[in-house]
Amino acid sequence: MSTRTPLQLNVPGSGDADAARLKGLRRMQAVALSLLVLAAVVFVATLGRDGVWGFVNAAAEASMVGAIADWFAVTALFRHPLGLPIPHTALIPTRKAALGQSLQEFVTDNFLSQEVVRERVMSAQVSRRIGVWVSDEAHGARVVAEVAKIARQAVVRIKDDDVRALIEQTLIPRLADEELSPVAGQLLQEVVAEGAHHGLVDLAVGELHRYLTDHEGDIVAVVQERAPWWTPQWVDERVSERLIREAIAFAADVRDDPEHRARKALDDFLAQLADDLQHDADTRERAERLKRRVLAQPKVGDSAVSIWNALRNALADALADEDSVLRRRGVEALVGYGRTVVEDPEAQHRLDTMLSDAAAFLVENYGSELATVISETVDRWDGHEAARRIELHVGRDLQFIRINGTVVGGLVGLVIHTFVVLV
Repeated sequence: MSTRTPLQLNVPGSGDADAARLKGLRRMQAVALSLLVLAAVVFVATLGRDGVWGFVNAAAEASMVGAIADWFAVTALFRHPLGLPIPHTALIPTRKAALGQSLQEFVTDNFLSQEVVRERVMSAQVSRRIGVWVSDEAHGARVVAEVAKIARQAVVRIKDDDVRALIEQTLIPRLADEELSPVAGQLLQEVVAEGAHHGLVDLAVGELHRYLTDHEGDIVAVVQERAPWWTPQWVDERVSERLIREAIAFAADVRDDPEHRARKALDDFLAQLADDLQHDADTRERAERLKRRVLAQPKVGDSAVSIWNALRNALADALADEDSVLRRRGVEALVGYGRTVVEDPEAQHRLDTMLSDAAAFLVENYGSELATVISETVDRWDGHEAARRIELHVGRDLQFIRINGTVVGGLVGLVIHTFVVLV
């Protein structure tokens, strides 16, 4: 049977504070005890005397009763009064587990609830505070610098072997087993329907026209070199020059005419391909065979790792350079967002709602687990040490109960004696 080692509550570095608390506790205990002694002295001095002293004697007697009763009540929280094992005393040492559970339930019901957390987050105007702080360029730069440092460490620590293992052992087998043709066809269909590929076509045609124009002589020379040996030189020159001029003119026409028939033919081809990838069994099978052949190539893993290394090095350099475009844009974006939050009430409301939803989600799903820290920690405490520590923190204030009991008891005794005399 395992035994749980009590948690000793010795807090490092709290000696001076504990000494001050102990001094305050002893002082208030002395005050409360002095009032009790004073009441006892007055009671003895006025015992058996009539007249006004009878009232004083009754008040002193009641003061002693109130002082002793409240001393008993306060002491019973932390230890057995006079060392006697009286039932329902030394409550903290003997019932610390139940106290910890009650404290946990109190915190859970009153603090870790969705309504309380949402209201607190919304009323605290967290978004505005964040916006004001982030809108300062120095603060924005600091945030970006810290994020860049963490991101760079994370990126640099990723090993090539881990990337290769992920690609070759997880991604490639998964891609090989998963039928991608319908997904690719649907994606291509959306691209064609939205005309999202037109920008890429414009870029490709423009680059083709520029290349043909800049390398016209080189292309003519290549065509002439590959001409049959038996054709006359002048025929080769005229044919090659005509071919390059027609190619340049065709590229210019396609570039300048958004409604060119070549563009429409490409759109029709892509639309038909998208439909076949989704619904034609033969096309889907050919696409899957092509996919498997490509993925089966040994160089796929090497190429993927090489691409990753290039991206990683570029990203790491950009994150490490304080003057890099990436970090400057990050600071600009963060500062701009902060100013937007400060100036736009709707942006503040959206951010506050997002933060309150996140806090409510955490409380709803993990609040009970967080609250168990209270009961589990209290359960590990040593009972007597816990009582000593708690008394050290709250005992001084509890002495006012003894003082009030002495004063109020005397007043009540005086009222009762007055009533008895009058009756």
